[in-house]
Amino acid sequence: MSDTNPSDPPAIYLDHAATTPLFPAARDAVLRGLEQWANPSSPHAAGRRAKAALEDARGRIAAALGWTGSVIFTSGASEAIAIVMHQVKAARLLAGATEHDSVLRHAGGKAAIAVDSNGRALPEEVDLADALVAIQHVNNETGVIQPVDVLAPEIRAGGGLWLCDCAQSAGKLPLPDADFIAVGAHKLGGPIGVGALLVRDLAKLHAGGGQELGYRGGTENLPAILGFAAALEQPHDWLAEMSAMRQRLDETITQLGGAVVGAAAPRIPTIGSYRMPGVSARAQLIRFDSAGLAVSAGSACSSGTLKTSPVLAAMGWDDRAASEVVRVSFGWNTTSADVDAFIDQWRRIAQL
Repeated sequence: MSDTNPSDPPAIYLDHAATTPLFPAARDAVLRGLEQWANPSSPHAAGRRAKAALEDARGRIAAALGWTGSVIFTSGASEAIAIVMHQVKAARLLAGATEHDSVLRHAGGKAAIAVDSNGRALPEEVDLADALVAIQHVNNETGVIQPVDVLAPEIRAGGGLWLCDCAQSAGKLPLPDADFIAVGAHKLGGPIGVGALLVRDLAKLHAGGGQELGYRGGTENLPAILGFAAALEQPHDWLAEMSAMRQRLDETITQLGGAVVGAAAPRIPTIGSYRMPGVSARAQLIRFDSAGLAVSAGSACSSGTLKTSPVLAAMGWDDRAASEVVRVSFGWNTTSADVDAFIDQWRRIAQL
C-alpha cells in the first residue's frame, strides 16, 4: 500500500505563479488574527481594536510596497481590477493583448493595445485620451516585464489613466508609477482570498461600497490582511538565487532543443515558459505530474481547458508551437535540486 496521501502536495512544486506557499510568519499572523474576530466597522471596544489592527496593517502594506497613495483591501487582484473597471471615471477601456483573463473579460475579450514578438506593449499606436489603459507589470504566463518607466509618461501624455496588474511583481519588483495597481497576497507568500487596490487619486473613482473608504462593500478579512502584511515584510533576498536558477534553466532548455518564450525581453526571475517541440503541453503535464512535478500550461485561471494561449498568439506564436509550451515558476522555497529534477524529466520526455 502506498504511503502517499492524495491531499499531500507534489514532491516538487514549480507552479508558484498560480499560488505560492504561505511564509511561516504569514501563517502565524493569520492565526493571531483569528483571535481578533470582531468586525472592524463595529463601534464597540472589540471592533475598535480590530479597526486599529486593520489600519496598522494598511500602513505596513503601503510601507512595504513603497506606496504613498490609498490602499483599498479586496478579496484579491481580480476584484481590485473589477473595482477599477466598474468605478473609474474614464470613457473608454483599452487593454493590452497579453493581459490576464480578469482584465480581458471586462474588455469583452478584445484587446486594443498590441504587443511585439517579445510581449512588450505598444501603446503609442493607440489614442489614449480619456481612457483607462490596462497594461500589466509582469506577464503571468511568460514573466515578461513591461517597460514601466516608458509607459507611465506615455499614458499620461496621451490623456489616459493607467491600471497596472502587479499580481506577479508586487513584493518582488519596485511598483510602477501607475494610477491604479492590483495586488494579490497569495502570489507573494500571503493567504488566498485577500489583496489590495492601490489608488493614486481616489477622485478618479466613483464610490461603490460601505467599507474601505467607501469604495468596496463587505466586512474586511482581518486575519488574511494581517497575513498579507506579514508576507510583504519578509526578506526577498531569495530572488537573486531564483534569477541564477532561471538563467540556468533557460540555457539548458535551449541546449536540449527547446525554446524560451520571450527570451529577448527582460523577465522576472520567478517565471519561465518553454516550448518542447513535438510534444503537446497536455502530454508534458501528464508526464511531469506522474513524476511528482507540478507545472502548468499558461495561466492557472485558464489552463484547465488547455486552450491555445491568447498571450502566445498575441506574440505571434502559431497554434501548434503555442500548444507545446509549459510554464515553470519559482517561489521562496524553490531549490536548485527542484530545477535539476525538472531538467532531468524534461530530457526524458523530449527523448521519448
